[in-house]
Amino acid sequence: MSLLDNTVGEVLKSWAAKIPEHEAYVYPELGLRRTYEKFDQETDDLAKAFIGMGIQKGENVAIWSDNKPQWLLSQFATGKMGAVLVTVNTSYQAKELEYLLKQSEATTLILDERFKKTCYIDIIRSICPELEQTEDGVVSSGSLPNLKRIILMSDRQEKGIYKWSEFLAHATGITDEDLRERQQTMTPDDVINIQYTSGTTGFPKGVMLTHRNIVNNGKIIGDYMKLTSEDRVCIPVPFFHCFGCVLGNMAAVTHGSTMVIIEQFDPVKVLNAVQEEKCTALHGVPTMFIAELDHPDFTKYDTSTLRTGIMAGSTCPIEVMKKVISDMGASEITICYGQTESSPVITQTQTDNPIEKRVSTVGKPHPHVEVKIIDPATGVELPVGSPGELCTRGYHVMKGYYNDAVATREAIDEEGWLHTGDIAVMDEEGYIDITGRIKDVIIRGGENIYPREVEEFLYTHPGISDVQIVGVPDPKYGEELMAWIIPKQNANLNEEKVRAFCQGNISHHKIPKYIHFTDAYPMTASGKIQKFKLRELSIEKTLSHQS
Repeated sequence: MSLLDNTVGEVLKSWAAKIPEHEAYVYPELGLRRTYEKFDQETDDLAKAFIGMGIQKGENVAIWSDNKPQWLLSQFATGKMGAVLVTVNTSYQAKELEYLLKQSEATTLILDERFKKTCYIDIIRSICPELEQTEDGVVSSGSLPNLKRIILMSDRQEKGIYKWSEFLAHATGITDEDLRERQQTMTPDDVINIQYTSGTTGFPKGVMLTHRNIVNNGKIIGDYMKLTSEDRVCIPVPFFHCFGCVLGNMAAVTHGSTMVIIEQFDPVKVLNAVQEEKCTALHGVPTMFIAELDHPDFTKYDTSTLRTGIMAGSTCPIEVMKKVISDMGASEITICYGQTESSPVITQTQTDNPIEKRVSTVGKPHPHVEVKIIDPATGVELPVGSPGELCTRGYHVMKGYYNDAVATREAIDEEGWLHTGDIAVMDEEGYIDITGRIKDVIIRGGENIYPREVEEFLYTHPGISDVQIVGVPDPKYGEELMAWIIPKQNANLNEEKVRAFCQGNISHHKIPKYIHFTDAYPMTASGKIQKFKLRELSIEKTLSHQS
């Protein structure tokens, strides 16, 4: 199986030519259905609007919403005209959005009106007050010097912000030939996507992924699922994650499959979509599958059309996998493992692997992907059965972190190996088991949270002297956050005040569930904080709290 040498736009256009009348995507909640021919035309028109707006090849365009049709169309339209789509976590609040827009040097922000209880328009106005003085749509912000334009995913009138219809009108005057000329300047090795992921330093880093990265990763993922144009893939995972836009959208489009899209996860909406749209594949993190299986009305829904899908995003419990196979009927469900820096999938189980391997390992490395397990202290490759750091090399490794050469060198060594920071064991047959993490990453409901990022934010509280964040087991989300805080002298602190300080500034899932005040941390003789002891103490405290 050779790698594809195509851009995102070329992949879509080829399927539109092969199966023009076949359904490309469906939004059950919106009653929206589009064929591959129509999808191709829509994204051509949107690509022309980007060009007509003056957006050049290589410009960074940030997008902030749940799984709206405009997000899907923008993914493929930027893929056709050469802009780089910068994906924004839907949970971001003011400080996080401001950091991303600055660090990514985004010239354009596309946003929805709101997400759940968060008003996006209020947030962008709070960090870009100059919008009130913007008359011609050209933003000029002192704190966001690169930002030139903001586009709303609706036709609500907002001062200084383009309505969606106004944005689309920029396609007028841009010809098919203009679009072709732009496309001729593009190559599969151009960056198409910047995905922000938290690093061990605590601040999000922009992972640069190319057409070659995500087209081929999507293709191989779908091959492992045995996808064809007859498959209908239910995608309730967020697009701003690689899970949504690569394991979902790219895996489907590289096989001419139909995407059945849920804007925001809800177990009833998912089960209803599977039944009504006769979905053959279903994606989700373990907590999503648990919510579906445990729903009181689960048995009322017909999931018999399910054959395959993907469980990924955090450790997949064996019993949940077995239930998805037996109770949902997804007998060929697969598990994927990887990280954003690897486009993202490194290993995957296959539909015909032995059942015990399919539920208890993360499979074997993909084709064209090298994997080795090393001693993280010495860098020496370890024998089969020995736990060590998983490193990977191949087409799938990111181009680097945006504007961060130092972090890129730390992640990718001189021989091209990406160091994942995950502890893995490979068995004699080549199957891999992920047993732990070198990094202190906490995975809460499929969301990666790095303690340092939360710590750095809490350090800005005037009453906090020191803070340490650790993860503790949680029956619902897998892990929850616990904050160990040393208050400043005479600081009048309590749990409610700390949480109130977090609200509206950091994402809800990053706000510690448990907060404990202390006057000292367990330390080594050399003065280093012993986080493993904090974790043990945290587990004791939370167990007594839960009981």
